[in-house]
Amino acid sequence: MVAKRQVVRRLTVFGSCLAVLLVGLAAPAAAEPETPVVYPSGSTATRADRLGFDTCTAPSLTALQAWRGTSPYSAVNIYFGGNNRGCAQPNLTKAWVRDVTAAGWKLLPTYFGYQPSCMFGDKPHRYTASNATSRGTSDATDAVAQAKALGLLAGSALYADVEHYDRTDSTCRTAMRRYVSAWTKTLHGAGYLAGVYVHQNSGLLDLSDSYDSTTYARPDAVWMARWDGSPSLTGWPTAPNSHWSVFQRAKQYEGDHKETWGGVTINIDSDVLRAPVASVARTYEVTSTTSLNARSGPSTSTSVVRTYAPGASLSVVCQGSGQKVGTTEVWDRLTNGAWVSDYYVSTPSDTGFSAAVPRCVYPGQVTTSSLNARTGPGVSFPTTGSPLRRGALAYVMCQKSGSTVGSTSVWNKLRDGRWVTDRHVSNRSNTTWSSPVPRCR
Repeated sequence: MVAKRQVVRRLTVFGSCLAVLLVGLAAPAAAEPETPVVYPSGSTATRADRLGFDTCTAPSLTALQAWRGTSPYSAVNIYFGGNNRGCAQPNLTKAWVRDVTAAGWKLLPTYFGYQPSCMFGDKPHRYTASNATSRGTSDATDAVAQAKALGLLAGSALYADVEHYDRTDSTCRTAMRRYVSAWTKTLHGAGYLAGVYVHQNSGLLDLSDSYDSTTYARPDAVWMARWDGSPSLTGWPTAPNSHWSVFQRAKQYEGDHKETWGGVTINIDSDVLRAPVASVARTYEVTSTTSLNARSGPSTSTSVVRTYAPGASLSVVCQGSGQKVGTTEVWDRLTNGAWVSDYYVSTPSDTGFSAAVPRCVYPGQVTTSSLNARTGPGVSFPTTGSPLRRGALAYVMCQKSGSTVGSTSVWNKLRDGRWVTDRHVSNRSNTTWSSPVPRCR
């Protein structure tokens, strides 16, 4: 991480206020440890399942273009803010984010803010148990502002860099947990997922120990440093496989070294990701010969909220399923939250989903010890696959009425096509629909 280039190697919540500002949205339904994310309409979570690398200064677009077709990597971190960030970022602009994403790179946004008072190294800005909550809140608030300035949409996962620290200091361990809890709740209130970069022998161990604690909000994803050369996301010695188990893990498996691809040499750490990353809009054009209606849902039966002229540019966030139009059932969600049929948009496919565009998903953490997934929206449908464990991210695509479980008859269709009752998924409501998740057809 960035600290290695300058120092010894390491090695409350405003969510409820924001929800009030978002007109017509129900209040969050749960508290610690599974706090809900208040997703705005023009948002989605994006997942990555690939190799990546991190480096102190964001590489130039030219360097990444040289690496894209020749290296094994297709994800890269960006140090997008924080008062302990040590490297200059001459390349890191909104245009760079747009162009790098368009070139096929996934981005792992990393925020290097306040550090535990017992951190190994000489970073100057630190927190204690008495101010960790306020530091976590202020860092997360700034991270959201910096992310928005770069075009990182709500639904993105933002990762707080928590450097290796002395676990013999119990007060410092408490401070770290308070900081991460405040970071998590504040990001959730602003519509972002909360990730944390941690050392396997300090931050990961302490967060895993408090995984089920009702005192601290649990982050959505962990990025663990263990330089053992193994790109494995299971079998970690300081966190069981049941913790952060569904596209919620990344690992930095090789430390500081140089690699050359396409004639370009970069000093990097190597990573493997199966985790949420940044969501970035992609620009396409209207291909219809008449004006294209943008609607409140993925169906021509929903209301028209805007029209776009032929050839107009569209900022596409993600794709979901809806009413068939022409040759496709795919609909595109725009940054303003509206939907347009993909049949009239210049995405790579007009018959199915386009690989370059993420699916529309709105994850919430599972709130029960074991949640069965089923083949349909009801308890009469057979279970399928492994149950989701507590804290796992349920990547919800859409919602539909089904059999009543507890206080709700709402069921969630997941990214993998399975169904779970909404009763045990942390989102804005566990009694009714949760905006901006669309209804399933």
